[in-house]
Amino acid sequence: MANNTTTNGTESTPNTPVSVNDGTALDELVDEHDVVLADFYADWCGPCQMLEPTLEQLAADTVATVAKVDVDANPQLAASFGVQGVPTLVLFADGELVDRMVGLQSKEQFEATIEDHTE
Repeated sequence: MANNTTTNGTESTPNTPVSVNDGTALDELVDEHDVVLADFYADWCGPCQMLEPTLEQLAADTVATVAKVDVDANPQLAASFGVQGVPTLVLFADGELVDRMVGLQSKEQFEATIEDHTE
């Protein structure tokens, strides 16, 4: 049986992206984990598909919990974060929204941003 979490202090961080289907689930992730990178994506979005392997690596290799939010299935949640284009990634640290990235980014850019907001 594969281990899909990493212990980080007193919390366990999922090693794979977590699908989020509503605002409550996203709020719970943000409350439970120190750093959450929320990916607002769409299945039809080419750049979103290109970003998928990078997000899987970030979930496995960093302290960030990666949350996946399908904007077509969750338009109100996307609107509440001002998502106007996909992919849009929102970074939470210690329960606060601290950064927003729009468009395709490199793994190194994400790692640097995550590192900037970890203790």
